[in-house]
Amino acid sequence: MNQLTGACIIGQSGGPTAVINASAQGVIQTALKAECITRVLGAAHGIKGVLDDKLYDMSQEDPNELSLLKYTPSSALGSCRYKLADPDVDDTDYKRILEIFKKYNVRYFFYNGGNDSMDTCNKISKYMQKMNYECRVMGVPKTIDNDLNGTDHCPGFASAAKYIATSCAEVWQDAHVYDTGMITVVEIMGRHAGWLAGSAALASLTGCGPDLVYLPEVDFDMDRFLADVKAIYAKTGKCMVAVSEGIHYADGTFVSEAKTSATDGFGHAQLGGLAAMLADVIKKETGAKVRGIELSLLQRCGSHVASKTDIEEAWQAGATAVEAAVSGTTDKMVAFECSRDNGYKCEMVLEPLDIVANFEKKVPREWINEAGNGMEQPFLDYALPLIQGEADGPKENSLPRFARLNKVLTTEL
Repeated sequence: MNQLTGACIIGQSGGPTAVINASAQGVIQTALKAECITRVLGAAHGIKGVLDDKLYDMSQEDPNELSLLKYTPSSALGSCRYKLADPDVDDTDYKRILEIFKKYNVRYFFYNGGNDSMDTCNKISKYMQKMNYECRVMGVPKTIDNDLNGTDHCPGFASAAKYIATSCAEVWQDAHVYDTGMITVVEIMGRHAGWLAGSAALASLTGCGPDLVYLPEVDFDMDRFLADVKAIYAKTGKCMVAVSEGIHYADGTFVSEAKTSATDGFGHAQLGGLAAMLADVIKKETGAKVRGIELSLLQRCGSHVASKTDIEEAWQAGATAVEAAVSGTTDKMVAFECSRDNGYKCEMVLEPLDIVANFEKKVPREWINEAGNGMEQPFLDYALPLIQGEADGPKENSLPRFARLNKVLTTEL
């Protein structure tokens, strides 16, 4: 292996999570200690910060503030949803990225994100190889959706799952206060994969779980759904439903009435309003008191109930990316290889970027019950080890103390 000396850039992309900053901390702290890495630069708002030459010098940060990143939700460096074109069609952005890399002698690039971010990582890596510019490119996984290919699970998923299960158990308690009937619909994130909605079933371990759970992996049938709800309501006078925002009919159209409202930067439909829509349908059909609850952003930024396991694995993923790159590895994503036999064990492994990018991992059909309205034990066995441990971040005035970064731009030095 040849010693490669130069600067590194760390960028964050896509939707934030409760632990994405733990991964960034893993990258930054490990890179600052690496002798061959001359400067550690943070990209403002992901790849857009590279294109705009807005880079933070992370050596200017107070080490104590950097240590708080582990317990700080969202993307401290700023995120983006920016899709790079196919370089064979339009290489404008790639020329600019190479120009910036050369300007700062960037020889290491770490990108922290989900499916689309790994696609960005893959494209940049292949372009640098094509241009014979030696730069080691590593992907650091992130997504609460847990749909990244090539890894047992993704940093961010476990904390969101823990928030969802905890919130569902708490809502269940509230929904069972009165001696009158009530139906509750909880809408959970997840466009094409139902890992998050399935996590609501973990609340059943407290005795306070949803009666029905619906995932995008199974085609939705409104008549069957209403029959399920009516049957439980008639029997108990209560019914709690957990439903993924991405449930769709057999023809592929989203049930959500907001499906045509907007798209994000990658052309994905922005979903929402499903709980209210289903609550309205149920109310008209049953006449019952119905409440629709949309967890929305809370499930991805709820660091107060983050999983310690998730935090530690997220940090390790970032650190492993740097260690692997310094050792000569490039064109890979850090992935998790896990065993749940005789206790939970997680090992960091490296997967090629091109087998990770743009593939979505779905919940196995056999982990969903035959009726398509609940989860089977294998799903619980898979998810439960991931949510273990408490975050225990520092507090001020009994409120969380988050990192406060200086964000000193390289152009200001």
